[in-house]
Amino acid sequence: MSEYILRHRDPARRAKANPLLLEIMPETYGVMVYQEDVIKVAHYFAGLSLAEADVLRRGMSGKFRSRDEFTKVQDAFYGNCVRRGYTKELIDAVWNQIASFAGYAFSKGHSASYAVESYQSLYLKAHFPLEYMTATVNNFGGYYRTEIYVHEARKYGAQIEAPCVQKGFHPCTLYGKRLILGFILVEGLEAAVVQHVLEERTKNGIFQDFEDFLNRVRVPLDQLALLIRIGAFRAFGVSRKQLLWRAHYRLYKAPVKSVQEGLFVSPVQEFVLPDFEEHPMEEVFDQLDLLGFPLCNPFDLLSDPIPEHTPAAQIPYSRGLHIQTYGYLVAVKKSKTSKGDYMYFGTFLDMHGDTLDTVHFPESGRKYPFQGKGIYRLKGVVSETFEYFTLEVGEMHKLRWMDDVRYREVPA
Repeated sequence: MSEYILRHRDPARRAKANPLLLEIMPETYGVMVYQEDVIKVAHYFAGLSLAEADVLRRGMSGKFRSRDEFTKVQDAFYGNCVRRGYTKELIDAVWNQIASFAGYAFSKGHSASYAVESYQSLYLKAHFPLEYMTATVNNFGGYYRTEIYVHEARKYGAQIEAPCVQKGFHPCTLYGKRLILGFILVEGLEAAVVQHVLEERTKNGIFQDFEDFLNRVRVPLDQLALLIRIGAFRAFGVSRKQLLWRAHYRLYKAPVKSVQEGLFVSPVQEFVLPDFEEHPMEEVFDQLDLLGFPLCNPFDLLSDPIPEHTPAAQIPYSRGLHIQTYGYLVAVKKSKTSKGDYMYFGTFLDMHGDTLDTVHFPESGRKYPFQGKGIYRLKGVVSETFEYFTLEVGEMHKLRWMDDVRYREVPA
């Protein structure tokens, strides 16, 4: 990969490529990029038949390395190259390139189709960013978890809101810049309950208040509690704890009955409820339980404020420097070195929502392992390759979340 980039950028380096390989693969400057390149090199460079070349291509995937036919083709490759007068250094270099790359290669047609889809997606994201990110969340993303796509939408100016009985649907819905998350994201919420709410709202209009909702919608208490905890009734201007009290009063031990239509609705006894105390972070912890992520900045969940540090935006100006920074873990990629050790590539978000990429070499990875989702203190040296900046991590520690405020002791 590095050699391809270097030859793409430097015409003088291309001129130094082996002329036989350059003639076989002029589009990629004599470097194997596609699976078809393995076949072409084996056929035109080593003189193998096309059938033998395809055995070589398939064998490089790893599944067939023990097959006798693959071993025979490997021997034929070396034998033919020696008879053609190639030096041992050249033969080893070509074989190592095949061995290091073929198991990860795409066919050219496959690569082209992905390129087309990538450019189409890029166009949509560039010209319709909020619509694109909403569709991505509804498609359950891909490599990253839903939270990261929601964060991306926020960076493009979306106002992220919890599910809502007045405006929400099963999937996420975009109203201008308001992105209302879908009920499908709420852990434990049954699809039948949501469908019933949506059908009633479509048939008879939005709900006037919480009592109107209870009079019109048949919903078990446990499901109603989920809707309250996620903030789906916030449009009524009543605190979640008051809503929970009312829900338990109306539905506790009461059988779930069908909703009866009539001209008059029986009045419900009114109570003057006290002002229930609710910590601002209680709703955030409920979001963690029900959505799997908070709708606030995750750095707000730390037990202690973080000190001065180098943010992600400053990393390109810190090449070669030892820095300390903090990041919310997005993803980790595990990779094997040539010596068989494991190293890691991390992606983080800093407190401003900017992306930070890290490299964890084997010694660092063993000494400071990843410990799941959370915020980490990162120390290391900033490196740069092809104008791409990463932090080579020498030390990493996971920070502590604040205690769950829902279970704090209330003073007597």
